[in-house]
Amino acid sequence: MKTRSFLMAALVSALALSSVQAQQITGTPGSPSATQVINGNQLPPPPLEFRGVIKETAPDSKPYWPPRVVPPKGAPNVLLIMTDDQGYGVSGSFGGVIPTPAMDRIAKAGLRYTQFHSTALCSPTRAALITGRNHHSVGFGVIGEMSTGFPGYDSVITPDKATIGTILRDNGYATSWFGKNHNTPTYQYSVAGPYDQWPSGMGFEYFYGFMGGETDQWTPYLFRDHTQIFPFVGKKDYNLITDMADEAIKYMGDLNAAAPDKPFFVYYVPGGTHSPHQPKLEWREKFKGKFDQGWEKTREQIIANQKRLGIIPANTQLTPWPDGQAEYAGAKLPKWDSLTEIQKKLYAREAENFAGYVAYTDHEIGRVIQAVEDMGKLDNTIIIYISGDNGTSAEGTLEGTFNQMTAYNGILTLPEAEQLLHYEDWGQAKTYPHMAVGWTWAFDTPFKWTKQIASHFGGTRQGMVISWPGHIKDLGGIRTQFHHIIDIVPTILEVTGVKAPEEVNGIKQKPIEGVSMAYTFDAANAKAPSKRDTQYFEMFGNRGIYHDGWYACTTPPEPVWLLGGKPLPPISDYKWELYNIADDYSQNNDLAAKEPAKLKEMQALFLTEAKKYQVLPLDNSILPRLLTPRPSATAGQTVFTYTGEKAGIPVGNAPSILNKDYTITAEITVPEGGAEGMIVTLGGRFGGYGLFLQKGRPVFVYNLLDLERFRWEGGVGAIVDQDLFGKALKPGKHTIVFDFKYDGPGPAKGGTGVLSVDGKELDRKTIKHTIPILMSIDETLDVGLDTRSGVDDSYELPFRFTGTIDKLTFKLGQSQMTAEAQKAAAEGLKRATD
Repeated sequence: MKTRSFLMAALVSALALSSVQAQQITGTPGSPSATQVINGNQLPPPPLEFRGVIKETAPDSKPYWPPRVVPPKGAPNVLLIMTDDQGYGVSGSFGGVIPTPAMDRIAKAGLRYTQFHSTALCSPTRAALITGRNHHSVGFGVIGEMSTGFPGYDSVITPDKATIGTILRDNGYATSWFGKNHNTPTYQYSVAGPYDQWPSGMGFEYFYGFMGGETDQWTPYLFRDHTQIFPFVGKKDYNLITDMADEAIKYMGDLNAAAPDKPFFVYYVPGGTHSPHQPKLEWREKFKGKFDQGWEKTREQIIANQKRLGIIPANTQLTPWPDGQAEYAGAKLPKWDSLTEIQKKLYAREAENFAGYVAYTDHEIGRVIQAVEDMGKLDNTIIIYISGDNGTSAEGTLEGTFNQMTAYNGILTLPEAEQLLHYEDWGQAKTYPHMAVGWTWAFDTPFKWTKQIASHFGGTRQGMVISWPGHIKDLGGIRTQFHHIIDIVPTILEVTGVKAPEEVNGIKQKPIEGVSMAYTFDAANAKAPSKRDTQYFEMFGNRGIYHDGWYACTTPPEPVWLLGGKPLPPISDYKWELYNIADDYSQNNDLAAKEPAKLKEMQALFLTEAKKYQVLPLDNSILPRLLTPRPSATAGQTVFTYTGEKAGIPVGNAPSILNKDYTITAEITVPEGGAEGMIVTLGGRFGGYGLFLQKGRPVFVYNLLDLERFRWEGGVGAIVDQDLFGKALKPGKHTIVFDFKYDGPGPAKGGTGVLSVDGKELDRKTIKHTIPILMSIDETLDVGLDTRSGVDDSYELPFRFTGTIDKLTFKLGQSQMTAEAQKAAAEGLKRATD
């Protein structure tokens, strides 16, 4: 028995030793300085057996510290950068007319990729980027704001698809995320969580950025980890683009001071250049007069630059300007010479502002790159810099807009005089702007179409550069292999020597769907065949399929700049196109009529890929998906109650007063000496409402997208007795009610609002129109103060309420946005400017 026990103990000891050895422990095992490189099959790694000695007392025992997990020896730092809404013709590095010296720096120190692709839209591209899997595979077939209850579209990255953040963190990297998120379900933005879909739950130990698709860069809806912060308060020159760079530089410096040998993975994704286009003024002014030539000549200049740089083939054809011909499904953009002088002046300013935003964003990226060099870490850092998560945005309408919220609500044309009022401050704090589609098309040169269009390279072709000193030696080289955003994760894993896990937190992992691009780093493989031979594309029913140099795609049935306001034909009725992109870089020569057999083959291949990656069911609806109920913590709730001061309740968890009757009741206590301040507000300068006391008098303001404001207050048209008329509320308890009756059914209708105090009516007004779709994107519901921007200019922030809010109640009626009304929403919205 003793012999058997001895043999068993020896076997267990040998197995434990072999397990330790498999983990590649360095240093003296059990010592505080010991480290281990794990095999990475299981994350986090299982705990190692305690190999010290435990006796009755500490002096007779021997401690044993578990070794610290580190990546494989020589694993580089990773700086992954991606800008927003920039098509192939934006950056100077890829032939654009806007200088991007930081991107040039990486291109000169590494490689430029000329056939690299996104998904055509923000959060889908980002989900694919951090998981290495197709966007439908990880629930992001569309942006989270349009999520539906199908696996490919629910905006949930399931735990069987761990992100690169989780993988690198559990292999010993310090992981951080700066800038735009847009991969947390919109109904989980609140402090209620859960946090598994926040950056922290996706493996990023530090997050500094904004949660949704966009934010005001002057007063951002900003988070540090799970907490909303307000770094802009009291700072006159604040802009998030600079603040984010400052924060990343500080983080890397602090990390270097605390653990100089610990490698980092920094995911750096600024809001530039998504709308609102908000650069500092000096950056806009750098481009004054640079776009007076107009968009067609700008296209010609860009394609000439691209050929000169060698980043498009010399025989590339410039696709035709859309003038309504069949290949553009009736999409038509005005020629520059057809514009009035006032239009030219306004549209040129829009482009100057956008260009300033591009250059400003690149400049701050350059500061982050320089900080890596200043720390002495550049030689061991792989830098991946992607220009845009999709093509340039066409969401600014044919004219551009000083307030993008108007376009999001279907108002596609604004009075010229209203636009010109903002000519001087375009891009500054009093605007939330976007540019005219003519510029969008130009900045996607040489391709057709724009952001949102997954079928054409104007929506999906991105400039991308990679540097890795000592490993990429073909400095300034160009690579033409066909690759996709899902190929970044496997590239990072290969260069770091980290294995894709088979199991994470006890859950078996689905395979990563990308392929590593590291084979292209060697100069000998500069012209090697692409290791990605097939890739599907799909967004809003527009489809594309690449295979071995061929590309088949659908023709978008309507211009994307209509923003879903027009019903689309059945998906089965879409026209298909066919291109041999090996010879036709810009998708200019449609071969569908000449090669019907090839087209049929490609269509069948698309369907095969769609079934494989959760693309089905295909859905080309936009507005109905935007208005789809989602499983928030307040879903279906019609009565909301608050007490005291409550700031920062996200839009998805706040009561929605859109297209319905509603009653807001505030039970307050006014102290001796009177009270004033904000009782409740949602939104701000660019659309929203507020109920407050001003000089002690009740006021309700409704801001119709910064186009018109309506104000109810005691003393203006009041029809009550003189005791309340125009006077401040006396100390004591009062009940303020704002009751609104909506003139539905349908969107953007008007209604009648009544403001009353203690049962006595103070003011009654009827308005013709209301906001139908989006009152606010990122300005929260604030109770007892106003945190971001005011609904009008009659008060100063934070306008904290100086009384007591005993009880605040919202009672909501049923939505009157009927299914039929949803389809006709664009017509109702157009009337809002009549």
